[in-house]
Amino acid sequence: MNRLETSKSSDGGKEKADFKPVVGIAIVSLLIGGLFFPLLITGIAQVVFPTQANGDLVRINGQVVGSSNIAQNFTLPIFFHERVESQSASGLDPDITVQMADVQIPGISNATGISASALQQLVNKNIDPEGQFTDLQYVNVLSLNLQLIQDYPSAYPGYT
Repeated sequence: MNRLETSKSSDGGKEKADFKPVVGIAIVSLLIGGLFFPLLITGIAQVVFPTQANGDLVRINGQVVGSSNIAQNFTLPIFFHERVESQSASGLDPDITVQMADVQIPGISNATGISASALQQLVNKNIDPEGQFTDLQYVNVLSLNLQLIQDYPSAYPGYT
């Protein structure tokens, strides 16, 4: 008799399903697909692409200050700000258009005393090279703000 089908129970000949093989296969599949395979892929990623596997973390003096892949929450007027949610589907996009950066330059200039032309040059230097020749060019907000801190430490005394 095939164990996957049915077996007669001792209480009058009623047939009863035997789920042990199915449960066993489900547990083995869960362990392989839900535990061992993800651990294997994570291990390979850590060896082959360690920076990317850890989220492209950005560090200053050994301290993690953010990830270049996810928008950071800059709220002070001395920094460039990420997109508003209506312009980014998830609100997590780390980049803004050059046009959006340009709009923010006068406010940052007023708040920091850095000239608008210097800020414009900084934005232009930080344009994403992959989209350099397209209509919409982007800059990474975290990279741009970290460059501000590095280039103008007197305007950002608490951040160096």
